[in-house]
Amino acid sequence: MNLSQVKLVVTDMDGTLLNSKGEISDVFLSVFKQLQLHDVHFAAASGRQYHSICNKLNTIKNEITIIAENGAIAKQAENELVLTNLPYQKIKQLIPILREIKNAHIVLCGKNAAYIETNDESFIKMFNEYYTSYNIVEDLTEIESDEYLKIAVYHSESSETHIYPIVKHLEDEMQVKVSGQNWLDLSEPNANKGYALKILQDKLNITKEETMVFGDYNNDLEMIALGHFSYAMENAHPNVKKAALFETKSNDDKGVEFILEQLITAKKSV
Repeated sequence: MNLSQVKLVVTDMDGTLLNSKGEISDVFLSVFKQLQLHDVHFAAASGRQYHSICNKLNTIKNEITIIAENGAIAKQAENELVLTNLPYQKIKQLIPILREIKNAHIVLCGKNAAYIETNDESFIKMFNEYYTSYNIVEDLTEIESDEYLKIAVYHSESSETHIYPIVKHLEDEMQVKVSGQNWLDLSEPNANKGYALKILQDKLNITKEETMVFGDYNNDLEMIALGHFSYAMENAHPNVKKAALFETKSNDDKGVEFILEQLITAKKSV
């Protein structure tokens, strides 16, 4: 197998395609146009809100597949491919448990908006990077005006250390994912990036051997398993480096673009 076989490129956003300032590089946008010329489809897969991904990739958002909220929703322009709801009754059971976690902030992620019940200005300033559409409410257990996709929990020090041990027991019934240094996500069992990616592969009739995947954290593991050309970023979690077949430079060194330029070279040589 060689790079010229690739027909689908899927990349995480934070820690992968975005640099540490949360920016998309000009190099990527140039490379993306080259991918299109060679009939390679591009998908962005993130724990971020759908609206936030659209904001980051605004100029190409209608030409790609967007897998958001860790795979709970996937869309191609206005065409919805995946929507995996988290039942409201389960939300009402979980919120009181999560409120007991010290120094944690809870985000209820809906299809239309995200919901928070804090007025902490420093959290909201950071939160704005990931959620561009949101509402501040009095009580997360008393809103039923949306379709809910997941609950994201933030800890300023470490989600793996301070949140995961408290919710680990839920893994038999839910998807429990440490999705970043500070974030942990709770969703339905099949609400993961791999589930959404498999639906996209089937829709496009593209195989694992024709798929290239980039990731950096534990919420990328399921999709990394679905790409033969699977790349862990240099800055990736050890679990991701163990699961991926290859490694590339860090997100701040344009590791995704570095490999995509090799892919385009391979396509041109065929």
